[in-house]
Amino acid sequence: MEARISEYIKHNKVFTLATCIDNVPYAANCFYCFEEETNRLIFMSNKETRHIKESIDNLSVAGTINNGVTTVAKIQGIQFTGKLIVPNGKQKNHFNKTYLIKFPFAITKLSPIWGIQLEWIKMTDNTLGFGNKLIWKRKI
Repeated sequence: MEARISEYIKHNKVFTLATCIDNVPYAANCFYCFEEETNRLIFMSNKETRHIKESIDNLSVAGTINNGVTTVAKIQGIQFTGKLIVPNGKQKNHFNKTYLIKFPFAITKLSPIWGIQLEWIKMTDNTLGFGNKLIWKRKI
């Protein structure tokens, strides 16, 4: 993955997760940490939430990451697609440890842990020139 994309993902902490079931879209915001070595987002969320229920029913998800900058010349943001990961065993322990390092306050209200294996990313980066896009696709 291009360094500019991974650095942007590492330095932010909230993504919007988009799901779709029966042609009805839905979106939710989640805190995340980025596992750069595997290109995964790791996040916590209750099993009873609509976005988790829908993600389990349709593992293909999409999302965005942005930092809320409103100055046109400084706008940066990510659009992504990926697959939900429902971890168990060692992977679940690893995800929990990784997440709690970034968000230690989450220990007070633990929720189930999830991952998203990133498959495609488009980064808009106006700091490189208006409308500049960087594309990354996971090699299979």
